[in-house]
Amino acid sequence: MRESYKAPCPQHRRCGGCQLQNLPYEQQLEHKQREAVKVLGGFGHVENIIGMEDPLHYRNKVHAAFGLDSRRRIISGIYQPGSHAIVPIDECMIEDKTADEIILTIRKMLPEFKIQVYDERSGSGWLRHVLVKRGFATGEVMVVLVAASPMFKLQKPFLKKLLELHPEISTVILNINDRFGPVVLGKREKVIYGSGCIEDLLLGMRFRISPSSFYQINPVQTEKLYSIALDFSALTGEETVLDAYCGTGTIGLCASSRAKQVIGVEINRDAVKDAIANARLNGVKNCWFAAGDAGQYMEGLAAEGHRPDVVFMDPPRSGSDERFLSSLIKTAPKRIVYISCNIETQARDLDILLRGGYRVEKLQPVDMFPFTNHIECVALLTKLPKIRSSSPVRPRRTPR
Repeated sequence: MRESYKAPCPQHRRCGGCQLQNLPYEQQLEHKQREAVKVLGGFGHVENIIGMEDPLHYRNKVHAAFGLDSRRRIISGIYQPGSHAIVPIDECMIEDKTADEIILTIRKMLPEFKIQVYDERSGSGWLRHVLVKRGFATGEVMVVLVAASPMFKLQKPFLKKLLELHPEISTVILNINDRFGPVVLGKREKVIYGSGCIEDLLLGMRFRISPSSFYQINPVQTEKLYSIALDFSALTGEETVLDAYCGTGTIGLCASSRAKQVIGVEINRDAVKDAIANARLNGVKNCWFAAGDAGQYMEGLAAEGHRPDVVFMDPPRSGSDERFLSSLIKTAPKRIVYISCNIETQARDLDILLRGGYRVEKLQPVDMFPFTNHIECVALLTKLPKIRSSSPVRPRRTPR
């Protein structure tokens, strides 16, 4: 009889972030493999999911909301699902340890510096959130203080003590969010220490990370994920590559040394700025990035008769829209490498692409988020050759 397994986190029921806490890691992988086969198995053979050797403390981005409990004590943690009630968290088994320690230090420092936390009901108080990002390869650390106003009366002594306690901090940003609602970061920010950004390494490339820029949460598994995507692309150095939903250019830049040219498209203009900066940072001269809707961009390529040889697509959890997929079918690239963080919407999109003349060659799931239900999967699709219609068969004349 199998021994009962005790979930290692005392807050897992209230937090809701780790849905598979009740299973040992090997059983989590087995569960995710069954789910991947169930959802994607109709398209072809699903390879065994790639897990982590050490599935703990993998998140390089940690966000904590600040507030008061029923006894008016300062607490920090995450919002309980479906509410704005804060679940107090001092240490999380999937979050970076350094980030958790910094957040705990800031919480303990607040009374000393007479800093009040924000109260959503009354609109009073100052500190709303703390966001910490860490480059696992470089060790650089960013701290973002999200406040209700730009007034920071004891800024200098506060920073002095924080940096004495955590000399690993590379930069501190004051972000102003004076709006009511669930959005963490406001539109205004001020760098109060360091350069305002950090850098990290991924597959030998250096990437600039700003407070609002997207960067993969689990860098250990991201290297595996991108290595698979690059292998699937089978680039020889002669191809034109389109990196749709390119974000800060991570996939496209990692592919640049294997391609003739790479074009990245991303609707978030700030992400495009980061992508251009990342290309300069790495001395890459065969990558171009454009701000715009991926579907609209693909429509333009189709209308002009341009055809990328390979398309990388890494859409949000909602998957791709019909506009993008129909334009992708029209431009007819030889290979499509579809990276998905939601196998349900990936299956929906794969079905459309199959009806548009593609075949699924490979399916490789990757566990990017241990202890959660999320499954990432890389799919390789190739364009089927057009079948020429044969001329009608004429009856043979019988010899006389």
